Amino acid sequence: MATSIVAPPVLLDRRPQRIVALLVICLAELLVVLDNTIVNVALPSIGVQLQTGVSGLQWVVDAYTLTFAGLLLAAGNLGDRYGRRRIMIVGLIGIAVMSVGGALADSMTQVIAARAAMGVFAAAVFPATLALIINIFTDRRERAFAIAAWTAMAGFAIAIGPISGGWLLEHFSWHSVFWINVPVALVALVATLLWVPESRATQAGKLDLVGIGLSIAGITLVVWAIIEAPHNGWLSLTTLCTLLLGMALLAGFVTWELRTAAPILDMRLFRNRRFSLPALAIAIGYFSMFGFLFLITQYFQGVREYTPLEFGIASLPFAFSVAIGAPVATLLAQRVGTTAVLVTGLLLIGLGLYLGGQVTVDSTYVLGVLPAMVFMALGLGIVQGPATESIMSSLPLNEAGAGSAVNDTTREVGGTLGVAILGSIVASYYTSRIADRVDAIPLGIMNDNEKSLVKASPLSVLELRKRELAPFFETQRENLIVAMKTATLQGAHTASMVGAGAVIVCAVIVAIFLPWKPQQGESVLLGWRKTDDDHD
Repeated sequence: MATSIVAPPVLLDRRPQRIVALLVICLAELLVVLDNTIVNVALPSIGVQLQTGVSGLQWVVDAYTLTFAGLLLAAGNLGDRYGRRRIMIVGLIGIAVMSVGGALADSMTQVIAARAAMGVFAAAVFPATLALIINIFTDRRERAFAIAAWTAMAGFAIAIGPISGGWLLEHFSWHSVFWINVPVALVALVATLLWVPESRATQAGKLDLVGIGLSIAGITLVVWAIIEAPHNGWLSLTTLCTLLLGMALLAGFVTWELRTAAPILDMRLFRNRRFSLPALAIAIGYFSMFGFLFLITQYFQGVREYTPLEFGIASLPFAFSVAIGAPVATLLAQRVGTTAVLVTGLLLIGLGLYLGGQVTVDSTYVLGVLPAMVFMALGLGIVQGPATESIMSSLPLNEAGAGSAVNDTTREVGGTLGVAILGSIVASYYTSRIADRVDAIPLGIMNDNEKSLVKASPLSVLELRKRELAPFFETQRENLIVAMKTATLQGAHTASMVGAGAVIVCAVIVAIFLPWKPQQGESVLLGWRKTDDDHD
């Protein structure tokens, strides 16, 4: 393949200017990622006030995920074409406006619609953040530092979501998890206008509307099938047909992108193992992390019966471990190579999952859960930074937005799979062991709606504990609660082993196929695309 020269733009000459721009970009990233997690803590309050069931609450989360994942690739390409800063500004304004809509909503339909719209605008912000960093920091060491900061912020935001939401709910209503976005978005908007420079691709062909349409439709259908699979059944006709249709559209997208003159994503990039294998590592890392966070939520609130604020405080070591692991690993990869660091990080994730699977009802926080969280978070931080740096360094500057979107999409799809698959395992164990016991409870003690809630989630332990019962029934209630906790942890053990197995397989693949020798220089710094000879 022939090389093409593209002169990288010099956007900010002075280091302090670049650092300020990085801080602003990380603030925008914090808004997007935090909003993806903070609402989880408010779900019980939303459900009580708006009188909705488990399905409605799940769509409060899933509506955001669906639009966010489906539009990432298209938004990244539009940023390359029309300006990453411009697209990010549109996204920040949209998040602020839609957050007001969510805060003022008085029905579940309105909340879900606001969340879906927020996902659309978040998709405009997220790819732009990383693409701007790549274009602002052209020195390899500075770029490694900037990507490490970006990666640490993403992991940190995911982990502090519970404590932020818990604090807000201690002092305000559930509407506060929407209102909090407005001032943050406005500050990020003003700071972006003042301190973040514009960047766009120097060459742009005809807008690939077919590619954009196929990517949105294909990714959306696949993600929807994954989200709904635990409810419809993994082997149900609805799930299989939707999944097959989505995969067919994605296959059509790949075929079209290989033939069109101006693709939104150059599919030949995946021939480069320094691009494709780190993307796989990120997908598996997020598969494990989102699945792990789902299990931890069940454990802290369903087994240990923590309040939302206590849950948030208990999960802080996860945030700090990610924040420590990401920058250290990114800089270390510059010395020893990406492969060694990725394999180490994946193995640590596997160890964390294994330890998490050994937790029992009687396990203590310090000796049981804390080591699992720390190893899991350290491993995730170690994987994220070097993998992202390898992906983005494999790209020319003109495709920074599209490459960032690939990096982000792998995270979202991997995370969605993690919650769907590992969560489905836990739900299957829990329901199969609890359903008969709950059905045997007389209607005078527990009505059908209450039984459905108990059979659906171990988080109902908190509500079950608050229920006033005659002293005669106290023993029966305690026995049911112990059975609910035991069933949850039995499912968590199996789910943890599945997650650990996936991570180990990924580590072996990376160790075998990703070159161990550190890269000497980055193609993007010189402004030219790698040739086929560089794809080893």
